[in-house]
Amino acid sequence: MIQTKPLYRRLIFTFLFSGMCFTAHSRIVKEKPTAADSTAIDTTSINYHRSQRGLIAMKNMFVPRGQWIFGGTASYSTQTNDSYTFLVFEDLGSDGYTFKVSPLVAYAIRDNVALGGRVAYSRSLTHIDNGEINLGDEESGTHIVADYYYQLKHSFSIAGVWRQYIPLGSSKRFALFNETALNFSYHQKKFAANEPVRGTYETGFSVSLDVSPGLIAFITNTAAVEVNVGVMGLTYGVSDQTHNQLYKGKVSSSSLNFNINLLSIGLGFSFYL
Repeated sequence: MIQTKPLYRRLIFTFLFSGMCFTAHSRIVKEKPTAADSTAIDTTSINYHRSQRGLIAMKNMFVPRGQWIFGGTASYSTQTNDSYTFLVFEDLGSDGYTFKVSPLVAYAIRDNVALGGRVAYSRSLTHIDNGEINLGDEESGTHIVADYYYQLKHSFSIAGVWRQYIPLGSSKRFALFNETALNFSYHQKKFAANEPVRGTYETGFSVSLDVSPGLIAFITNTAAVEVNVGVMGLTYGVSDQTHNQLYKGKVSSSSLNFNINLLSIGLGFSFYL
């Protein structure tokens, strides 16, 4: 004898089975993107072209947000001339050096962008034993002869620094960076010459906006080597002078340069923690 389920049981079973199928189908439909949920990409916008260069693409993260940066740069250069002639300078004999050290502390406020501060100390010496400047011909021109002259300069500065890192493709080891710094500095200078003996002492303050691009390479997960060079600077300064401990003077100057300054090349070492 064939037994059949009551009608109400079959209706309940059919209703539950249909509900499960409907729920599963609804979930599948909801997981599919719709035209209303998708956002159209404007290929004509400036942000799109920046992302194509990798400047704001988050996938090219090189320095993550929240990372501390400790490091610094140092540079040293010397020069020696023996009977050197160049343009209006003749028979120049001189020597000198320039030394600079600058520690840095910064914090990544977002991926590939850091803000921080830098202090710097520099010292330079130029010593001229002999030399001549010739302007014009031998008879009617101007001739300036230097038998002894030296200049010694100390400089102290503090700066606010903004850095942006530009990864080289998907590399996590090499990247370009640009450092923009607003500097406030104080300097002391001493000039001396003989025949007749004379000397000048100078102190001054200056403010400058400098741009220094560079290259960074990680040698470990936290340590990196950096090389940068100054390419642009806007400077304004005021100086007070005392000549022969008797005469006083004041000078103000401003300058804007856009060139590669080989004397400002700095080699640095930094830690990213």
